[in-house]
Amino acid sequence: MSKTVYDIAIIGGGVNGCGIARDAAGRGLSVYLAEKDDLASGTSSASTKLIHGGLRYLEHYEFKLVRESLREREVLWAMAPHIIHPLRFVLPHAKGLRPVWLIRLGLFLYDHLGGRDRLPGSHFVDLSVDAAGSPLHSSFTRGFEYSDCWVDDSRLVVLNARDAADKGAEIHTRCEVSAATRHGNEWRLEVQDTQSKASSSIRARVLVNATGPWIGDVIADRIAAPSKAGIRLVKGSHIVVPRMFDHDRAYIFQNPDQRIVFAIPYQQDYTLIGTTDLDYSGHPEDARAEASEVSYLCAAISEYFSKPVEPDDVVWSYSGIRPLYADGASAAQEATRDYVLDLDGSADKAVVINVFGGKITTYRNLAEAVLGKLKPWFPTMRTPWTRGAVLPGGDFPIDGGKELLKKLTEKYPQMDHKLIERLALTYGTLSTQVLGGAESQSDLGHHFGAGLYQREIEYLIEFEWARTMEDILWRRTKLGLRMSDEEITGLSSWLMEKSSQA
Repeated sequence: MSKTVYDIAIIGGGVNGCGIARDAAGRGLSVYLAEKDDLASGTSSASTKLIHGGLRYLEHYEFKLVRESLREREVLWAMAPHIIHPLRFVLPHAKGLRPVWLIRLGLFLYDHLGGRDRLPGSHFVDLSVDAAGSPLHSSFTRGFEYSDCWVDDSRLVVLNARDAADKGAEIHTRCEVSAATRHGNEWRLEVQDTQSKASSSIRARVLVNATGPWIGDVIADRIAAPSKAGIRLVKGSHIVVPRMFDHDRAYIFQNPDQRIVFAIPYQQDYTLIGTTDLDYSGHPEDARAEASEVSYLCAAISEYFSKPVEPDDVVWSYSGIRPLYADGASAAQEATRDYVLDLDGSADKAVVINVFGGKITTYRNLAEAVLGKLKPWFPTMRTPWTRGAVLPGGDFPIDGGKELLKKLTEKYPQMDHKLIERLALTYGTLSTQVLGGAESQSDLGHHFGAGLYQREIEYLIEFEWARTMEDILWRRTKLGLRMSDEEITGLSSWLMEKSSQA
């Protein structure tokens, strides 16, 4: 049993868990976070990659959630301008679906309900002459355009964990909490390393269950503290196809089933399409984009694009499980996306907070709300601080991306420009730490393919908890889209050899 009693122990290394760890560590609290797999290995890396208010949530009267989300867009953009970027969305008007007056009303509310300083407002688009109309069926002649933001979701999680660790938090990946029991006013957690199988015990004053879609299982099987709150698991699947249009805007399409589907520029050469909303009852780790979901997304997109999308066009698909609070909604798409914090504890009874629901856009507010609930147990902790505090690599102006790229290009003139650009969009000002003292690409060590070099991998292992091929290619960099099977096998073999030598 560890002699140290942590202020907070967090189970779950998704965006909520890492966001809470960062906030708490920055307030001077001691933090222990355990994640059974890799950071962002669940729902947090399976999103639609958007920082958005949620235009469609207005139809379900989720005004509080939309307002909170809209206010957070520019806050998060300023915190991480290397991985968050403004994005314009084109909404073609489809006859027989939502009327023009309703769309105009929704966009008016969207423009004015929350804070909007730098992001431009909505306006009408004549698709018969605008470039956004070129890839669409000729029947779509008018539409609307509005603003939201794009995010590299898994990197957002990792950067929160990195900042938390820099502020003193202990981040333990591949460590599973097998049991958590109350002993008076503290918790005792049994933790096992999932690779070495080594076990340890830790003590904490407060326990936070931020395990996303596993929250119900953790409450039932691991924590000796039942919760009356219920969870609704909803699966969202996405597909990625070769780039479908030349401009840099995204689309939001209406469907006859009242759902919407996005088509978003992705990794320069691709288009990301999603998402579905289906109730789910299996194990979250088994979630896959089923053939029926792929067909649904292809059909929905093909109603708008003049060039049909077929399942054979799909180069990658992924699926995540949203851990929504069970609010009694009849349809999955109508279930609230707002978060619910379920607290149990007292002065002589160790506190547990179970985190239900939430979305990436509101993770920072959720973390503040968790710490707010814990104020009676930590009366001397520091005040809220994360609003305006940049994440690692994001210490440059939100409109300073081109200037950052210029400086990096001048500093590394012998490096390939595309490599420098990718590093800037991935690591921001930390690109110089990734490259170290290298002057040319030959100084970066072995090249594994698609611009991925040994030096970058060693950085990811040392500073970002990466261990496997999946960690590196699908969560830290997304280069899995560009590497051949042979190259991927080569990387996996190298990592296995390096691990055996450790």
